[in-house]
Amino acid sequence: MKFLVNNDKTMNENRIDNFGNEIKVIKTGCCHDCGGRCVLRAHVKDGKIIRFETDNDEEPQIRACMRGRAYRQRVYSPDRLKYPLQRIGNRGEGKFERISWDKALNIVAAKLKETKQKHGNSAILLVPGSGNQGMLHGYLPVGLMLNLFGGYTRLWGAPSYEGALFGSMATYGTITTGNAREDLLNTHLLIMWGWNPANTIWDPGTSLMLARVKEKGIKIIVIDPIFTDSAAIFADQWIPIRPGTDTAMLLAMGYTIINENLQNHSFINKFTIGFDEYKKYILGEEDGIAKTPEWAEIITKVPADIIKSLAREYAKAKPATLIAGWGPARTAFGEIYSRAANILCIITGNIGINGGYASGFMRAYSSRESVMSKNKKKIGPIKPDQEKPKKLRPQDNPVDFGAPPRKDSLYKLRGGTNPASTRIHYNYYYDAILKGKEGGYPADLKFAYVVASNWLNQYGNINKGVEALKTLDFIVVQDQFLTPTAKFADVVLPVNTFMERNDIAVPWLGSPYYIYLNKAIESLYESKSDLEIARELSKKLGLDPGLLNFEEDQFLRVLSSPRKDIKSYAKMKKDGYYKVKVKEPFIAFKKQIEDSENNPFPTLSGKIEIFCEHIAEKNNPLMPPIPKYMSHEEHYDSPKAKKYPLQLITPHNKRRTHSSLQNIPWLKEIEPHCVWINPIDAMKRNIEEEDMVDVYNDRGRVRIITKVTERIMPGVVCIHQGEWYNPNEDGVDIGGSANTLTQDGHSPGGAFPLNSSLVEIELFSKNQMEE
Repeated sequence: MKFLVNNDKTMNENRIDNFGNEIKVIKTGCCHDCGGRCVLRAHVKDGKIIRFETDNDEEPQIRACMRGRAYRQRVYSPDRLKYPLQRIGNRGEGKFERISWDKALNIVAAKLKETKQKHGNSAILLVPGSGNQGMLHGYLPVGLMLNLFGGYTRLWGAPSYEGALFGSMATYGTITTGNAREDLLNTHLLIMWGWNPANTIWDPGTSLMLARVKEKGIKIIVIDPIFTDSAAIFADQWIPIRPGTDTAMLLAMGYTIINENLQNHSFINKFTIGFDEYKKYILGEEDGIAKTPEWAEIITKVPADIIKSLAREYAKAKPATLIAGWGPARTAFGEIYSRAANILCIITGNIGINGGYASGFMRAYSSRESVMSKNKKKIGPIKPDQEKPKKLRPQDNPVDFGAPPRKDSLYKLRGGTNPASTRIHYNYYYDAILKGKEGGYPADLKFAYVVASNWLNQYGNINKGVEALKTLDFIVVQDQFLTPTAKFADVVLPVNTFMERNDIAVPWLGSPYYIYLNKAIESLYESKSDLEIARELSKKLGLDPGLLNFEEDQFLRVLSSPRKDIKSYAKMKKDGYYKVKVKEPFIAFKKQIEDSENNPFPTLSGKIEIFCEHIAEKNNPLMPPIPKYMSHEEHYDSPKAKKYPLQLITPHNKRRTHSSLQNIPWLKEIEPHCVWINPIDAMKRNIEEEDMVDVYNDRGRVRIITKVTERIMPGVVCIHQGEWYNPNEDGVDIGGSANTLTQDGHSPGGAFPLNSSLVEIELFSKNQMEE
């Protein structure tokens, strides 16, 4: 293949193939919510993408996984939405007719105006999702438009990480608590607790760095109910643990460390508050129950000797890394697990040092946060004669300070009114729709605007969601496919893909880079970008579009301007990425540990808070100021477990990004969608490999094939989240969506209890299948 001189201002690379055809190589990328933002090189011939490459440039490379490499099948899928649709059947039937863009936008505009006039702006619910993780496209343009329209009801909480976020803020006062991946090479022990980056990426290059850790001979231990791909590839030891009991094991490790005097006394005394309260609880002085490894063994099914051994090994390794993944935080008391993990890192002194790790939320790079922090006043320790700063008192979440617009907010920047302050937790939205103000919610919801979200499929208790969506006056969905959510829409608007627009992908948690997604092809069919839709709909609403009138490049320059580490926008666009040069790998809290007087922790006390005063003031026994182990109504030891004795977990799948990419043939070939069950549990139910079974509880029933495997511990079953809900005429979900079975609602700290559901499994007989 020959290369041509590139004179294209869009910064593409032209080539000639062996047959004399011109090939344009467009420097673009993938920014689904898979845990990475990756480089793609789209090879375009005659206006059509014929193949993808990824990053082959200088280190560190931002290489795409199989999801990104299969993206061509999403772009050219025969199932893509081609033009606007209007519902002609019952909600959820999926019966639509084709309409023009003009008619579609007129309908949506009229319904918005009607809703505002009759019920007020709080009746309009914006439902944003993670289907697009770019700076520009996705919910932002629609949010700006609805803000100009007078506001809307917003949703709060994130299924992936709300528990971890709460724990991070309550302990450290920040979510920037991780270390750069390169620093893993400095540790003497790596504990991967509920963390499976082989599937969930967790920044490009993480798996490569873990391979180097293994090659260096550093011991890796995985704690998880499943023998994950990460455990299979990297681990020296797998410790299976009963779901939802992680806090008990972490407390028992704390007991061993304290009982054997292995804690870092000087670190605790200098940098923390609240250790004495934690110690009293651990030793049983508060409630008469010492949190010994023997106590934890009964709860967790992890032998006491293993707990003791791991605690000693972690405390003595110096330095040691404990990475507490987000999966165990997606439980009924997920924030408590996160805080318990944080405290184990703290009492061993593994904070702010090379080879250590603070856990928490684990962000390890954020140029915007670092820039904005320069303008913040340091809180620092409170002096005796100094008045305490006023604390904000949000209604539900003591570490969620509400959402007033920032001074530099785009909503104010372009003359918009303030965003609506009405907020409802994502996993309560079904209940809020059904009950409204009479049920104690802040709004009577009538209109839902869904953007980049397979809303129904991705939150708990789908069948309750079906009931709720049927009661709304109007639903509009912007998407690329007729998802389970889109089937409930009154109007569906077709959105284009990453390849058909320009955008910038920000780094995920710990990588200093940006991806510029150069447009590779023209929009297919009648699809439009989210920006184009919001711009045109704004005019139908009689609004001055303001910022929405900007072209994509103008808008992206505005959005990226606060990020001072992007030294050259032009270079980023030319190369398709911008790799930030850092002086040294990032270590969270390094400044605080090296010079605490001038760099206090960003908490009210200026120290790490083992005991959280914010939480104590709530006086909620289900939200203790130090982490405590608690059971719940769908735990292994609850009365409900007699009827539904199996614990369901719903982890991420390596062939999907949540529910995105579910319908990609190449990815489906990787592995079938099935329920994992241990041979012991299968034998009790006369179930064999690849049998068709029903997994069920009081919320619903899923029909799915089995994978009988010792890779999952007894008493636990696994259905990977994201497969599309598809009910048959009897209401049985034959698609296999895990959230047909999961709970709605949230923990006291906002965590989504999507790994806290009890189920039973029964064989679906061949006679039934034939019928």
